[in-house]
Amino acid sequence: MAMPDLSLEQHFWRRGVRSVAGVDEAGRGAWAGPLVAAVVVLGPEAEGFAYDDSKRLSAGRRERLAEHVRAHARAWSVAVASSLEVDRLGPLGATHLAAQRAIALLSAFPDAFITDYLKLTFERLPQPEVMAPPRADARSLSVAAASLLAKTHRDALMRQAAQEWPAYAFERHKGYGVAVHRAALEREGPCPIHRRRFSPIRDMVAAAGVEAPLRKDGSA
Repeated sequence: MAMPDLSLEQHFWRRGVRSVAGVDEAGRGAWAGPLVAAVVVLGPEAEGFAYDDSKRLSAGRRERLAEHVRAHARAWSVAVASSLEVDRLGPLGATHLAAQRAIALLSAFPDAFITDYLKLTFERLPQPEVMAPPRADARSLSVAAASLLAKTHRDALMRQAAQEWPAYAFERHKGYGVAVHRAALEREGPCPIHRRRFSPIRDMVAAAGVEAPLRKDGSA
């Protein structure tokens, strides 16, 4: 299987576009927890870096490569949309929100973006160019690097959630809809970070006739 490279970034660099950012997210399809987006700016010196789509790597390999990204990227940032925001905006809307938050954290606004099929739009003029091919995380080093940061950051948040709600084993499945998660939901009901728009949580809440309690600060 081919590794990500800088071919998509070079499409911009050859035209004199200097700062090209890769954008990716983690957690869009999970039943629980936040959605995390990351932005990474690489330069030509990144050619040969062994970044890959985070889904194709072991947890240990992801962590080591994410540390390499943080040490060697020209710029990077990570931001979150909460489970409440996923419920309110939907997964796609929450992805846009988290991505815009991550971009706002960069010290300088990139000149162009490469995303994993995410059609970013901006209020600023002129609009930066956005390249949004499918499976960009398996093709672009910048997007692969962003996928590593988003995935490892979200995994860490879900390990923290497991300490607060140990009955759900979030540290094992990170909030995705696997059998052990479904069994915990059937036994315990939803907790505050479960996404109410996702089945089976939606069906459980509807059957109970009440919303599960939120945290004291109203967040999820």
